[in-house]
This record gives sequence, structure tokens and C-alpha cells, in this order.
Amino acid sequence: MFEIVSKRVLSPNITEMKVFAPRVAKSAKPGQFVIVRTDEEGERIPLTICDYDSEAGTITIVTQAVGYSSGKINALEEGERFVDFAGPLGRPSDLLDIPADELKEKKILFVAGGVGTAPVYPQAKWLCEHGCRPDVIIGAKTKDLFTYVEEMKEVADVYLATDDGSAGFHGMVPGLIDKLIGEEGRKYDHCVIIGPMIMMKFASRASVGYGIPTMVSLNALMVDGTGMCGACRVSVGGKTLFTCVDGPEFDASLVDFDEAMRRQAMYRENPKSNSDNHEKCKCHG
Repeated sequence: MFEIVSKRVLSPNITEMKVFAPRVAKSAKPGQFVIVRTDEEGERIPLTICDYDSEAGTITIVTQAVGYSSGKINALEEGERFVDFAGPLGRPSDLLDIPADELKEKKILFVAGGVGTAPVYPQAKWLCEHGCRPDVIIGAKTKDLFTYVEEMKEVADVYLATDDGSAGFHGMVPGLIDKLIGEEGRKYDHCVIIGPMIMMKFASRASVGYGIPTMVSLNALMVDGTGMCGACRVSVGGKTLFTCVDGPEFDASLVDFDEAMRRQAMYRENPKSNSDNHEKCKCHG
């Protein structure tokens, strides 16, 4: 049994939990995920690893309650336990493959939408620890929906964007990308985008348009998390891949976003589908 050692409400319906899972924490890397079950009758839910502490033996997860199973997770309290907490699963971020001496010379841009901020954090933190302080764009509809902003400021230079103009740049994240790169002339060697599918489509269109190699996380498509159900199939460069075993991060210039959004919409139409939990930062955030 995997005990919840701390619980924190980040915003309405969004909860952060630190879970004691020493074997998972010992092997976890940025970009990976876990599969949890609240009880013996519970669904298998993929959740992004938002932070990890190998010494304390804890894994941090963030869940947005948008359906029955995610609501059950958020209803758990400190001291209660998950019956299953399996991982780490998925492929770590490609950034971990860059040699240390090269990494320090790189300028990396992250773009996070909504609760996509949570899975961006461990990657930004890892980069900072290895001598590369990235830039991070965080977008939300309004300032009250931001999460992990203060934590992110400790490891990155943060730029906020709100649809309603209540904080930072007034507009959506593609507009802020244009401002930083097109107007201010900033140069980036690599970009990682995590958030709602429609945001990733247009944000990556902007970054790729500036010639920046860009990765996107398709964690929103995952259901089973093992490659067996086939629900997370995605077309990348004309090939059919599985988000949970081949990803969750893929080259944005090769992803068929329209197909991915159609698949995601199919899940939403089924109220019993796991997808009501996953599209909000599971296997991401």
C-alpha cells in the first residue's frame, strides 16, 4: 500500500499529492508516468510524475477532478493509501540524452497550458540542476487557474499568459511565443510543449515555424498505460505509434493533431471512459 504523505489543493478541483513509493522514486526520471488505483475496484489511472525525491522515497502527482475516478483520487486524504502505484513507465524526456557540456550551452523553451505546468516542472528542475536554466511560458484562461508558478520561478525564467489579461501577456500562448521570438528576437535550441491538445497544435505550429525542434506530450490520450488497449494510438510521421510505450513525447512537426483530437473527442463522449481523467494532466499533468 502506498501512503499519501502530504496533500495540497492547488486550485479548485486540482490537487497535489506526495506518495510514498520508494522503488518508483529511486528510478523515476522527468517525462515518465505512473499508474495508480485507489482501491481494489478502482480504475487504472495513468498520472504524470510531477516531481520525485529518491531520498525521501516520494513521488508527486497532480490530478484535476473532472470525472468519477479522478474525483476518487482527489477525495483521498493524507495518511490514506493507494492500493496500486506502478512505475515509472514511459520514455524519459529526450533532454536527458544531451551531453552535460552541450546542455549548458542550450537555450530551452517550455510551454505549459493549464495543468500541463505540473509535468513541465520536473524537466525544468532537472535542467536547472544540470546548469541550464530554461524559459517557461505558462498559459491559463485566467490567473486563478495557474499552478506551480512559484515553484517554476525557482528553476526557470517564467512568462505568464492569460486569455482574459488578468496576469502577464493578454492572449494565448502562441501569441506570447511570437512576442518572445518574433518581436524580442530570443533564440531557442529546443522547445517542449505540454497541455491541452488544441493548445499544443497551435503553439507547436508557432515554434516549428521559427525553426525550433519541438516536442509535445500526448499524455492526454493514455488510458491503459501499457500499450495493450490501443486507445492511445497516434500517427507520427505517417507511422502508428502508442503514446504510453513509444512516448509520451513526440516530434511536434510529425504529429497528426487532428487525428489525436478526434480520438480524444471519442473518449469524452463515453462517460465511463478513463479519458475524462487523463486529458487534464495525467500521463502526463
